[in-house]
Amino acid sequence: MHELAVTQRILEIALEHANLAAARRITAIHLTIGDLSSIVDDSVQFYFDHLAPGTLAEGARLVFHRLPGRFRCRSCGHEYTPQHGLDWRCPACGEYGVEILQGREFTVDSIEVET
Repeated sequence: MHELAVTQRILEIALEHANLAAARRITAIHLTIGDLSSIVDDSVQFYFDHLAPGTLAEGARLVFHRLPGRFRCRSCGHEYTPQHGLDWRCPACGEYGVEILQGREFTVDSIEVET
């Protein structure tokens, strides 16, 4: 359900920037979402389809760019992307303590507009 609040904020950001650009219409919103962020693309799309009508973003495409998780082992320093889901074990030394380097991102990268 947190996707509703997230999607509302995406729409607010897009509308704010479209208004600054004196846009007539938003045609696309590009998002980067880390695989560890717990954001579900289909849920964001569902809420967007219900929130956007009647705004400059009505009919806009959401373009999702996913970033995989990337970890650094705290024991040996090895950096890796888990190969099977969220395997927190370091493939180099077998330890579990990791630092998350990538995968929690959630950003509105750009919007495409018609002026």
